[in-house]
Amino acid sequence: QVQLVESGGGLVQAGGSLRLSCAASGRTFSGYIMGWFRQAPGKEREFVAAIRWSDGYTYYADSVKGRFTISRDFAKITVYLQMNSLKPEDTAVYYCAAALTKWIGVRSEEYNYWGQGTQVTVSS
Repeated sequence: QVQLVESGGGLVQAGGSLRLSCAASGRTFSGYIMGWFRQAPGKEREFVAAIRWSDGYTYYADSVKGRFTISRDFAKITVYLQMNSLKPEDTAVYYCAAALTKWIGVRSEEYNYWGQGTQVTVSS
């Protein structure tokens, strides 16, 4: 059974940085897309970034391009989201997700497995 466990959220001032981690277990992820989504209060869940596990190809939402970096560690079976230059509008619960597909998708329904989420709060 696939398990995704996020960590690294917290409270940070605007302009600061955080690194989120997503520890994956339960199967081999070589054929998977690993993604990060976020959901702010009263808003729909939105795509943030994704990485293709096999070759490291990445894709970002325009709102985070140039500020966030997604990466993966084969040995630790962990996906990271490095978030720099954080803004108050980045405040949300951040979710890690996995999709058994070779093509990166931006819709939450394209992802098969989800973590429990980690809160990120950016103060102004």
